[in-house]
Amino acid sequence: MNHFEFIAIEGVIGAGKTSLARLLSQRHNARLVLEEFEDNPFLPKFYQDRTRYAFQTQLSFLASRFNQQKSLTSKDLFSDFLISDYLFDKDRIFARLNLGEDEMALYDRIYNIMSGIAAKPDLVIFIQCSVEKLLQNIYKRGRDYEMDMSIDYLEELNDAYNHFFYHYDRSPLLIINANEIDFVNNEDHLSYIENHIFVEPFKSQRTQIHPR
Repeated sequence: MNHFEFIAIEGVIGAGKTSLARLLSQRHNARLVLEEFEDNPFLPKFYQDRTRYAFQTQLSFLASRFNQQKSLTSKDLFSDFLISDYLFDKDRIFARLNLGEDEMALYDRIYNIMSGIAAKPDLVIFIQCSVEKLLQNIYKRGRDYEMDMSIDYLEELNDAYNHFFYHYDRSPLLIINANEIDFVNNEDHLSYIENHIFVEPFKSQRTQIHPR
């Protein structure tokens, strides 16, 4: 039985958050909201030159995510609940990693206005993954602009995500280790995740699951 109205799934680039969001939405009649990263015209340039294009890329993402957030409060009569493949709060992870001091000050002024209006999920799922596994997934899907991403940046990003979710307490948090759980190719693993979300009640604010 589903007790949630809004579930947000998070993870570093290549962790599988969109794949899991799609699978759960299809199997549980959920409205699916996907991050519009392909609409960001600065993203390919950012991977080539982080310093030059970080601020434009960040503000473009922030505006896009905020516009989506405004629509999340409207009910869908044909879906039981909502699943998103990103968490609005995570926007600041990238900002802190890529922006200079003056840019960060301006970004925070805008972000603080928007974050108070953004929808709060009933459950957040964090897909934790090693850098080696992330690289495998990134190369497998073969997006041209992601090929320019440096391993050092991916390691920084992975550390920043782990730090963020280590301290995250705004919503109940389910942590999935994607090095051990293959929800895309293993039906039993996907069912195991579903059981923790929809069947077993959450006994604590933070739960980490491993395959049996």
